[in-house]
Amino acid sequence: MTDASKTSLGRIERKSLLYKSGLGFHCINHVLGCSHGCRYPCYAFLMARHHGRVRDYAEWCRPRIVGNALVLLDRELERKRVLPPEVHLCLTTDPFMVDHPEVGAMSLAIIERLNRSGIPCSLLTKGRLPAELADRRRFPCDNTHGISLVSLDDDFRREWEPGAARHAERIAALRRLHDAGCRTLVHIEPYPTPSIFDQDLSEILGEVKFVDHMFFGGWNYNPRVGQDRAAEAFYLRQSSTVQSFCAKHGIACELG
Repeated sequence: MTDASKTSLGRIERKSLLYKSGLGFHCINHVLGCSHGCRYPCYAFLMARHHGRVRDYAEWCRPRIVGNALVLLDRELERKRVLPPEVHLCLTTDPFMVDHPEVGAMSLAIIERLNRSGIPCSLLTKGRLPAELADRRRFPCDNTHGISLVSLDDDFRREWEPGAARHAERIAALRRLHDAGCRTLVHIEPYPTPSIFDQDLSEILGEVKFVDHMFFGGWNYNPRVGQDRAAEAFYLRQSSTVQSFCAKHGIACELG
């Protein structure tokens, strides 16, 4: 695949953009699909296929950007009497998709627009968080900058997150923002059981001990976990490890 084909995205139009999710927080998903192609499987892909938004995995991995996203956001913010306390990017796609600079550029524009209205953002990516997010003149709010990280092994990434950034690149980008004084988060979910991929959680925790907030959760939507009788006890042990680590390093801890 050429660089041109990677960065040339299809476009769709929507009638709305900013919404309150079933999880209770406000979200923006300005892309349909995700080239990272996670195979856990990805719940967002399962829902998109179920509702007929995409036909199959291959179509999901060819993302389409919402061409009228910024126009919609301006309109919706102007109409709201009460602005949301925070907006999350993104719940069903990735705001900094690898090899798709159009997505990253629109994400930055959306964050900038929300911050101008005094609305902070929470960000979560398997890509590389841009260094310009540390520019407080452009992004004045106290945004939360997060990466999804469940392994340090590149064989794992190639099997389960084939289009995502390498783990070292994700961590390095997050560390740069931390060093610049930004609030940082690591999202360790879906964490695999040993039956899926055997690894040492302590090694992952040691690589991200600089973060402000840590979320840990198990592996869902995969029958191999449901059939594993040792899974429940395994996740209890790992959760305890995460809690102890966070307490030792002064990190806010949340368990899924």
